[in-house]
Amino acid sequence: MERAEDEDSSTPLDLFQEPADFYEPEKPPTFTNYTLKTGQSITLRLGHLLWNAGQVISMYLEQNTKELVQNKTVLELGAGAGLPSLVAAMLGARRVVVTDYPDQDLVANLRYNVEHCSALPDKSKIVAEGFIWGGQVEPLKSHILPDVDGFDLLILADILFNHSEHARLLATVRDCLKKTSNSAALVFFTPYRPWLLEKDLQFFEMARADGFVVNKILEQTMDKVMFENDPGDEALRRTVFGYEIKWNLP
Repeated sequence: MERAEDEDSSTPLDLFQEPADFYEPEKPPTFTNYTLKTGQSITLRLGHLLWNAGQVISMYLEQNTKELVQNKTVLELGAGAGLPSLVAAMLGARRVVVTDYPDQDLVANLRYNVEHCSALPDKSKIVAEGFIWGGQVEPLKSHILPDVDGFDLLILADILFNHSEHARLLATVRDCLKKTSNSAALVFFTPYRPWLLEKDLQFFEMARADGFVVNKILEQTMDKVMFENDPGDEALRRTVFGYEIKWNLP
């Protein structure tokens, strides 16, 4: 018995510990700059990439500032780095709520970009929150005036790829879009999987079936694809499509 105990006691204590280089080290964050027509620049810390639709919808906001942004309440869903929301805040939106999935790192990155955006005239007018599509919207609406039942502008940029979530996404549009003739949801996207374009477009058919008015307002071809080695029609993978969803009101 003594010999067996001696053998057991000689077993290295770190037998089941991973070597120091077992885990891939965390990659440092990447940064990119976006410049408005005014010459003002935004530095963004990216969780992944700066998607084309986010850039195109930001340019669209600049081109239609008076109608869409100035003194308006704005909600962005699935925001990523939050570029369109930051642009809206810089262009004079009354209140901006920028959201993404309630993952700690995602929301922290949004808040970092808000806090470090030196071009914002008033950082108190923009707030970042976690939100799951189809969930309770009262926490989002609590950031706007209590007598205002909804947002003037909703921003959805490059989030239609998640087809199983279309119904929940549309429910959030229905619950958050202010019921006036001037309110609108802007839905811009690129079919990065061109063979699934029809499934992307089903979101708009669902919106029409739900009583909304849907109009295509933009089609812009980018200089190059985001992912050169991806399969599928290259022309489609370089194209940003823009749609506007509004209430069907007299």
